[in-house]
Amino acid sequence: MAERNKPVTTSFIRKKKEEGTPITMITAYDYPTAKLVEEAGVDMILVGDSLGMVVLGYDSTVPVTMEDMIHHTKAVTRAAKTSFVVADLPFLSYHGTVEEAVKNAGRLMQEGLAKAVKMEGGSELVPIVTRCVQAGIPVVGHIGLTPQAVHQLGGYKVQGRDIEAAKKLLEDAYALQEAGAFAIVLECVPEEVAAHIASKLDIPIIGIGAGVRCDGQVLVFHDLVGYASQLAPKFVKRYTDVGEQIHAAVRSYMEEVEGRRFPATEHVFHANQETIQELYGEGVSKR
Repeated sequence: MAERNKPVTTSFIRKKKEEGTPITMITAYDYPTAKLVEEAGVDMILVGDSLGMVVLGYDSTVPVTMEDMIHHTKAVTRAAKTSFVVADLPFLSYHGTVEEAVKNAGRLMQEGLAKAVKMEGGSELVPIVTRCVQAGIPVVGHIGLTPQAVHQLGGYKVQGRDIEAAKKLLEDAYALQEAGAFAIVLECVPEEVAAHIASKLDIPIIGIGAGVRCDGQVLVFHDLVGYASQLAPKFVKRYTDVGEQIHAAVRSYMEEVEGRRFPATEHVFHANQETIQELYGEGVSKR
């Protein structure tokens, strides 16, 4: 893949939909991961609140705070020079007043240096999305399965299976588009429903567990590469298993340390003979 010379913009992302070219999006939560993803040429990097489960060890995204999101977003944006970085607004950071929501969204951009924010929900978010956009904050919507509402939804379940639920998803997508969102993540939705929504909207629909006919796809980095990921939802494809490679490397290290084969001669520094004699006295030589 040719090296990208210019940063990805919202206009570039919209143009990819117009041209029918799929958009690539992957999560990253730290500098080294973002650097690798950036170098691979991915269009968009999502600093998802999924970091709560993936790197912080929580059982849901609910405990993630604004401070967590800002901390991790700052690390990612230090590495991502051309990929478009989107940061999640965490649980309850945009469910109070519109003013509070805009302030928190602004913090992700001012302190975290994100290029856009993502928020979960449909038509109920119209006032917040509208105000953020008016303030110059690009917004990505997120409908379908919304992990922050997992306890209300009764678990991680496919959304939009019946006609009323499918219609509601389309209505929410239209509402977010009209409010000014420049893209929408659609999670765990039947492929046919996702394809219909993508065909009706002018803005890109980025799917996760929503089939191949979306305008783009997003996956969690750790799921994609098998890096200490315990989750295996149906919609995830594992492209490699770095976790097993890491296990093997650590086991080899332990065996060599315990067998006194590491560090070997090529890994060791030596003092000169004069220093050794000064430290230990006459008759002592280098080991």
